[in-house]
Amino acid sequence: MHVMYEQHRWFFVVFLFCAALVVANVVHYVLFRLVKKGDAGGKVLGWGLQKHLGGPARAIFLLTTVLLVLPIVPLLPAGPEAIIRHVLAMALVASIGWFAAGLIYVAQEILLRKFDITAEDNRRARTVHTQFQLFRRVAIVLVVVMTVAALLWTSNDQRLLHFGSGLLASAGLATLILATAAKSTASNFLAGLQLALTEPIRIDDVVVVAGEWARVEEITSSYVVLKIWDLRRLIVPLTWFIENPFANWTRESANILTTSFLYLDYIVPVKELRAHIESVLKASGKWDGSVMAVQVTNLTPQAMEIRCLMSAKDASTAFDLQCIVREEMMEFVKEKWPEAFPNMRYRVVADGGSPGELPMAAPAR
Repeated sequence: MHVMYEQHRWFFVVFLFCAALVVANVVHYVLFRLVKKGDAGGKVLGWGLQKHLGGPARAIFLLTTVLLVLPIVPLLPAGPEAIIRHVLAMALVASIGWFAAGLIYVAQEILLRKFDITAEDNRRARTVHTQFQLFRRVAIVLVVVMTVAALLWTSNDQRLLHFGSGLLASAGLATLILATAAKSTASNFLAGLQLALTEPIRIDDVVVVAGEWARVEEITSSYVVLKIWDLRRLIVPLTWFIENPFANWTRESANILTTSFLYLDYIVPVKELRAHIESVLKASGKWDGSVMAVQVTNLTPQAMEIRCLMSAKDASTAFDLQCIVREEMMEFVKEKWPEAFPNMRYRVVADGGSPGELPMAAPAR
């Protein structure tokens, strides 16, 4: 009879824990099934909840149900029960910290949905994306510190309790110590805060750094990733943008001016070029309609320098427009004035010293 009683007792224990696991999984499934439907419907409730909170929520449900079942387990010795309860409590605290970190990502997704970085006028969106990336990292660090402190508070050891209480209070001192031990890391972190607040660069800005045309792809807590036009990546420390001058082509707006230079003989009438470029710009589909000009900017003994000035909505469009204008204008010149390439002019002097006939022009050699 005693053996049968022991078997029934442990069967009951296994049944309780299995029931707890089933209940936790059913609650998790039902709740996040509703969340998934919210995602499909485009509702605010479903934004990122399944992705960022599914894992920690499942762990919290499982640990909570096990903790609720643990006191009714029959004849469990006090010592092992206390150890098991302490381990489960620590796991629950860690899961809650994981859940809090997931909430930060959910808040980021909800906030950034309102700021589309792919829009044409995305200055405000780039500002918010840049600032929130840094603030998210700072918030996650704070969550980690608070979670570690909470884990220490679950202990019955008075020394660990005092250490956990002093962990948050001594965060400022720890920061100073870390700053002394890792000066470059601390300076980059502070530079990141300064960049987020003053906004000399933002996500998706077009900049010229070290002679390279690039787009800001990512801003971390210590460096900036720049995507160069040929798909290479340039990694630059945050402090570089505080201590060095650089060109930001999209500081105020993405609109930009660009130029195409033509070098033609003096026989080409500039007025006809000025009249023709408008049709070229309109046909290109890349001109924003705000700026258009054709001017003679320099004269040399061989040719005149003609600058075609135009505007575009962003830097990549401006480059394409620059190439189109250069090609179309050269085709127009070749068709109308095929002899209008840059020429070297000279005068033939006869043997007697008197000037001979002056040719119109001779091709440059």
